[in-house]
Amino acid sequence: MKTSTTTRGFLLALCTSLAASLTMAQAPQRIPTPNDTLKSPKVLDDKRAMIQIYAPKASEVMVGGDFIAGGKPLSLTKNDQGVWSVVTAPLKPDYYTYTLMVDGVRTMDPKNPTIKQGISSLENVMAVPGTETAFEDNKAVPHGEVREVWYQSNTLGMARRLHVYTPPGYEKGNTKYPIFYLLHGAGDDDSGWNTVGRAGFILDNLIAAGKAKPMVVVMPNGSMPMPPSTGMPDANMMNRMRSLFADEFLKEIMPTVEKTYRVLPNRENRALAGLSMGGFQTLDVSLTRPELFDYVGVFSSGFFGATIDEAETKYAKALNDPSFNKNKKLFWVSIGKDDFVMDANKKTLALLDKHQIKYQYQETSGGHTWVNWRQYLNQYVPMLFK
Repeated sequence: MKTSTTTRGFLLALCTSLAASLTMAQAPQRIPTPNDTLKSPKVLDDKRAMIQIYAPKASEVMVGGDFIAGGKPLSLTKNDQGVWSVVTAPLKPDYYTYTLMVDGVRTMDPKNPTIKQGISSLENVMAVPGTETAFEDNKAVPHGEVREVWYQSNTLGMARRLHVYTPPGYEKGNTKYPIFYLLHGAGDDDSGWNTVGRAGFILDNLIAAGKAKPMVVVMPNGSMPMPPSTGMPDANMMNRMRSLFADEFLKEIMPTVEKTYRVLPNRENRALAGLSMGGFQTLDVSLTRPELFDYVGVFSSGFFGATIDEAETKYAKALNDPSFNKNKKLFWVSIGKDDFVMDANKKTLALLDKHQIKYQYQETSGGHTWVNWRQYLNQYVPMLFK
C-alpha cells in the first residue's frame, strides 16, 4: 500500500505529540509554595511596612535599612510555611532602602524589583506613599530626560559614565541653560541620585511649579578606581582619591559636558553640590578653584579625618581671599542632628568661621540617609541662579 507524504507527516506529528504528552504525564508536577503568591514589601494602611521572604531552610533572617531608628537590624519571624516576616513601626511617607540577611548572607528581596545600585552592592527600595512625598513623586507634569553618557577619561585611562538631566523642552529649542554638578556619596555611583535620589522627578516638579529655573544637571561617578586593599583607606589613599577626582572632574567631566550640552559655562551659571563624600569633594573643588562656581552646597559632610588638619594650609589662598564671599552667591551647608559625620562638619564650619567665610547653615532631624538628602536637594535647587 502506498502512503502519501501528507499521511506520513500526519502520523509523524501524531506520534511526536503522543510521546510529548506521555513524557509530561510522567514528569513530576511542581508543587505550589507560599512563594507563588507572596508580596513584599506590603505597606499597610497605618504606614507600617511588612517585609517577607520565603526561605524554609533558613535558620535566621534579618533586615537592615534606613527606616530603622538607631540602625540595628530587625529580626524576621518564621511561620510554619517557611515564610519569614517582620512588620516595621509606622513610617513617614518616603522612599526607603533595605537589605535582607539570610543566615548571614546579604540577600535582595526577590519579590521587590526596585533597587539602588552601588559600586559593589545592591539595595532594595520601597515606597511608603503619602502627601509628604509629593515633591519627589512621578507627577503629571512635563518631564525632562536623564541620559546615561559614556566618555573616555584620559585621566583614568578608561571609559567612564555619568548621568545628565536635561529640562523639559531641551531637545526642541536652542536655549542655553545653567549647569548644576551634583555629586553622590561613598559606595554609590553616578546612578545614585537618579534612582533612590529621585533627582529627575524633584527637578521636574520644581520647574513645573515655577520654583526653580530650568537647568542641566550632571551626576558624575565620583567613586575613583582603587587598588586592592583591606580595611578603611589611610590618609595617603584619601589624599590620592581626592586629587584623582579633582583631576577627573576639572579635566574630563566639565570640559566634556560643557562642550556637549547647551549650557552657560561661567561661574554665575554654575552650581556644585554633593552629599557625604560628594560634599567633601565639593569643598575640595570649590576651595581649590573658587572662580568656577557661584553656588556651592554641602550635604552631610565636611573635611574627614586628617584632611581637616591640612585644610587650612591646602586651601589658604581661598580662605584668606577677601573677595571669596563677594564672589559666592550661595554657600549652603545642611546636616541631620543625628548624622555620624557631625564632628567633621563642626570642625569644617569652625575653619570657615575662623576665616570669616560666609555660609548658610541648616541642621535638620535625622541622620546620614537619603531621606534627608532628597529634602536637601529640594531646598537647594530653588536657590540657584537667582
